[in-house]
Amino acid sequence: MKTALAIRHLDFEDLGTLEPLLAARGYAVRYLDATTDDLRTVNTAAADLLVVLGGPISAFDDAIYPFIGDELAVILQRLKSQRPLLGICLGAQLIARALGAGVASMGVKEIGFAPLTLTPEGEASPLAVLGKVPVLHWHGDRFDIPAGATRLAGTPSCANQAFSVGRHVLALQCHLEADPRQIERWLVGHACELAQAGIDPRALRTDAQALQSSLPLAARAAFTAWLDEIEAACPREAP
Repeated sequence: MKTALAIRHLDFEDLGTLEPLLAARGYAVRYLDATTDDLRTVNTAAADLLVVLGGPISAFDDAIYPFIGDELAVILQRLKSQRPLLGICLGAQLIARALGAGVASMGVKEIGFAPLTLTPEGEASPLAVLGKVPVLHWHGDRFDIPAGATRLAGTPSCANQAFSVGRHVLALQCHLEADPRQIERWLVGHACELAQAGIDPRALRTDAQALQSSLPLAARAAFTAWLDEIEAACPREAP
């Protein structure tokens, strides 16, 4: 059986709609909690897929949260191996940082549902199937595009929303994995952030309800296209 390791920082910021897709494709999914599990003792290199998920801290907060240093080490090892790696929000920022790119505060929060604007390269990528379907944005930091990476998408508030490295690395600032049917967990878990940003959770709830069917289908199509690519380009290593 193929294996997928997912590093998470909050229980509700999980694999979302990606998890049942991975299960259907024969992956055994295991979560690692960055805040409590010792990443130095886990053989992350053996996984067929490594996913680094989001969280409400910054990619440069390792002086405050030392476990970020261990995450960066895991990501660097994965990048050197050229094996499949997916980063979402904080995970994407950590990948950018590991590749030597800048990560910094935008000075504003981008929170809500909005479509991506794809670059020409993005139009030729697995993200093309998203079309104009709005996806969830929930961040206040942004990454620069690393040297050698390909910029795939942006939004008016954040020019760099996605990049790829070859076929094996995909970094998404947006939360394409987020299940709109589970938005209440986000609204409660991030209630203080919403209040500080002056965002009404009722508006987010309404938008999520309108996307309950279309967003999971679009996300599944995009992730399916990417998994097809990496499984073709990165065959499993012999046991």
